[in-house]
Amino acid sequence: MSSATVIRPAAPEDADEIADVHLAARRTAVAAGAMPAGIHPEPEVRAWLASRLAVDEVWVAEVGRRVAAYARFTPTWLDDLYVDPAAQGRGLGSALLEVVKSLRRDGFGLWVFESNLPAREFYARHGLVETERTDGSGNEERAPDIRMEWRPA
Repeated sequence: MSSATVIRPAAPEDADEIADVHLAARRTAVAAGAMPAGIHPEPEVRAWLASRLAVDEVWVAEVGRRVAAYARFTPTWLDDLYVDPAAQGRGLGSALLEVVKSLRRDGFGLWVFESNLPAREFYARHGLVETERTDGSGNEERAPDIRMEWRPA
């Protein structure tokens, strides 16, 4: 991570850039076979993410004054952790995950698609453990997923 990287809470004016990161990361993961295609059209995804800024805690990693990654979480769940494909491999996801851990000292859970091996390996490297597997019947994409949890030592 470079000195030009800023990790900070998201602001409402970050909504468009957060959505850009989300959509680009999902497109790349879908193309690689790591995630199923999303079922919501882009305008709906953008509106929904913007609305979550007022409800969930959202932090961003900014590189060169542009949002390059974000984490969106609740008191008990990490709902999103996405890094722009052009910024992957720079430690931004790790830095944001450390923010979540520092703010959720009692632990948290997340869901990851079974097919998303890169994400599963990333979370495992950072101390999250698998606690449940499903056939996907409970998610919108109907794709098998895995619940992982981080619990402090």
